Amino acid sequence: MDNFYLDIFSSQEKAIHHCLWLNFKYRIAKITFGIINGPDNNFAVVEEATAKEMEMSFLDILPKDYSNMNYDDIRLIRMDKEPLPHLEELFGDFSTIDGEILRFILHSKIPIEKIIRFILAERGFDKNHRWCGFSKSFETWLK
Repeated sequence: MDNFYLDIFSSQEKAIHHCLWLNFKYRIAKITFGIINGPDNNFAVVEEATAKEMEMSFLDILPKDYSNMNYDDIRLIRMDKEPLPHLEELFGDFSTIDGEILRFILHSKIPIEKIIRFILAERGFDKNHRWCGFSKSFETWLK
């Protein structure tokens, strides 16, 4: 094996979070990541090509998305002493919003997804972060 990607995690949950992020991050390059059993009763996140080269199959543990996340899942992420950078940034951003604003969002049922889509549309990029112009961006994001 000349070049291969391998990240080792002691917890299955953290491997899943990392793998979901990598699959999103490298979606444009069409590189697929998955999880295999690690060398020491742990979990390894690897590229599909690496798993094939190692003659291993991905474990069938990767969810499609976070739609089934519950409060225990969130608690585990928040308690992690070494959080994954993308989750640290996500939770950090929400943590710095004034509490009264967060309560207002919940109380008023503000559609966060629509706000995010609108903000992304205003940037002029498509869903793969390629410049497409503002008209096309609004068309893409506000469907």
